[in-house]
Amino acid sequence: MFTTALAQREKTQPGELPLDLFSAIESLKKELNAVILAHYYQEPDIQDIADFIGDSLQLAKAAEKTSADVIVFAGVHFMAETAKILNPDKLVLLPDLNAGCSLADSCPPKEFAAFKAAHPDHLVVSYINCSADIKAMSDIICTSSNAVKIVQQIPKDQPIIFAPDRNLGRYVMEQTGRDLLLWQGSCVVHETFSEKKIVELKIAHPQAEAIAHPECETSVLRHASFIGSTAALLKHCQNSPAQEFIVATEPGIIHQMQKLAPQKRFIPAPPMNNCACNECPFMRLNTLEKLYWAMKNRTPEITMSEDIRLAALRPMQRMLEMSV
Repeated sequence: MFTTALAQREKTQPGELPLDLFSAIESLKKELNAVILAHYYQEPDIQDIADFIGDSLQLAKAAEKTSADVIVFAGVHFMAETAKILNPDKLVLLPDLNAGCSLADSCPPKEFAAFKAAHPDHLVVSYINCSADIKAMSDIICTSSNAVKIVQQIPKDQPIIFAPDRNLGRYVMEQTGRDLLLWQGSCVVHETFSEKKIVELKIAHPQAEAIAHPECETSVLRHASFIGSTAALLKHCQNSPAQEFIVATEPGIIHQMQKLAPQKRFIPAPPMNNCACNECPFMRLNTLEKLYWAMKNRTPEITMSEDIRLAALRPMQRMLEMSV
């Protein structure tokens, strides 16, 4: 069941909150020498106070380059893990440890290890939306921004396992002409978009341009005139002459779209049912209040064994090298 942001606010840690949370968080940033990294799918208040906003690739690069002592990651668990993999000596905080990921959860380490063992000649390319354990079993990590570019750099005679997102994997296959062995994982948000409702929106808004994230199902992607990562979608909206867009990805990105192109209209693609299912329930677990308490109390902290961190670091470094 999806939990509303209001309900989550009622569950923040006990204690008296400062009247001006924005000012209090800015003070804590200076006190801790902290940086706040936020994904585009976070609520607007968190996006507005973040030092850096980006998609998975942008955030990984920002985490690698930061000189802060403390990284506050306003995103989901695998993103904060990525920051810790790249910054073992820094304190990495996640406002809510329950901010997981349905896609990462769809690839359990034990089952994936058996899958990999059954195909020993395959190179493993894993989407960054996976746990540290899966990264540690991978040869190269990719994001939706660079998946096509990375697969294109791998010799054509090299068999590839692509995990965990089957929809992104299918998109990469179409773009590269490669035959990939796909792990059958998916994102609960990007699989909820209704093809029928998107077609109805296109009829109601004939001048609107439909854009989509490659984690969406093929039935949705075929109606999009542009497909790309969250960062690519954002850039496209700024550069496109269209004045209206039907946006098939998590609607948190629309806050940035409206800020960068205020004269344009952005219509979130609706889910199949009359619900808020197109909003990631895990991303929305983070709130401004929880972010404040995380910084105030220096917890919840992201930790992992050094063996897993080092094993996961190698494919992360290969991704960053291949993404230059």
